Amino acid sequence: MQVPMLDLTGQYAEVKDEIIAEISKIFDTQSFILGKRVEQLESVIADYCSCKFGCGVTSGSDALLVALMAEGIGHGDEVITSPFSFFATAGAIARVGATPVFADIDSRTFNIDPVQLAKCVTSRTKAIIPVHLFGQCADMTPIMELAAKHNLVVIEDACQSIGAEYRGKRAGSIGDYGCFSFYPTKNLGCAGDGGAVTTNDPDKAARLKQLRNHGQGSTYIHNFVGGNFRLAAIQAATLLIKFRHLDASTASRQRNAAEYREMFAASRLGNRVITPFCADYTTRHIYNQYCILAAGGRRDELRQKLLAANVGCGIYYPLSLHQQDCFAYLGYQQGDMPVSEQTANTILALPIYPESTTEQRQYVVDTIEKSLCE
Repeated sequence: MQVPMLDLTGQYAEVKDEIIAEISKIFDTQSFILGKRVEQLESVIADYCSCKFGCGVTSGSDALLVALMAEGIGHGDEVITSPFSFFATAGAIARVGATPVFADIDSRTFNIDPVQLAKCVTSRTKAIIPVHLFGQCADMTPIMELAAKHNLVVIEDACQSIGAEYRGKRAGSIGDYGCFSFYPTKNLGCAGDGGAVTTNDPDKAARLKQLRNHGQGSTYIHNFVGGNFRLAAIQAATLLIKFRHLDASTASRQRNAAEYREMFAASRLGNRVITPFCADYTTRHIYNQYCILAAGGRRDELRQKLLAANVGCGIYYPLSLHQQDCFAYLGYQQGDMPVSEQTANTILALPIYPESTTEQRQYVVDTIEKSLCE
């Protein structure tokens, strides 16, 4: 049996005709950048995320960057975030000239640990970027309380978690900003790179939209230096069509996760594999990824056996951010983030895309069982 890590062809087949027709209209008008489709998408995303305003940008990475720019964060400032995330989270902090400060993660959710976070606040701290990893929100109540106490900006990295909920609140609506990615592998993905920032503050929204267009207030009049973070109309049009299928797609991922959980529980694996943990504050997990932990130092062995059996799998992430060469100047050492480091050595992502079948998932679990129990 073949079980790819991700297969987008089925998803595309369902909307192919609509997308081609809409893209043809865009070429007919030759209106490729921003415009009415981007404005429509901004409204749809803001409403879906329970926010008042949305700002379409070029990628999730640039969403993080422009949110930091909107707050004037730069040299001499510190921003606390998770060491266990995609590189863009910390990369955006470094790109504005600020210093990334890492707080270790919770061993069960893989999200930033509020207790460790509180230990990192200094007089130079200006913001917190909690990451809602793999489709589950970070524990936001203590984070927001800490931010209020120290007057800190909170930028939610919700790039993997559109539609996720924390105590009934949508990801991206809790902090000052919510940052989203529409990379093709996301639950809502476009035909390339795309992203958005949400906020409930009209002044922040206005500044975001100026910053994404070189700080331009009116034509060729620039109030401040921004960047070129303008979303393409083709990407917005694609997203508007695929958005109509988002909740159904997420429901399929949730069902697939429930099946995995039942299959692992019925297997002989026991504590050899730890399945994803859903915190009691999580009212909606969207399962952008389904990541297990392989105990006993056998993750890499298991990965090779899965690949040999034609099962796609991935390691998100093989190295904590504080261990990356480009952040050596921060002075972190091996052992400074023990939970993140241990997770990086044991985590393995399994196929969970909506179109995958029960038979494929059973084959995945059977292959893991055979690999670790025989």
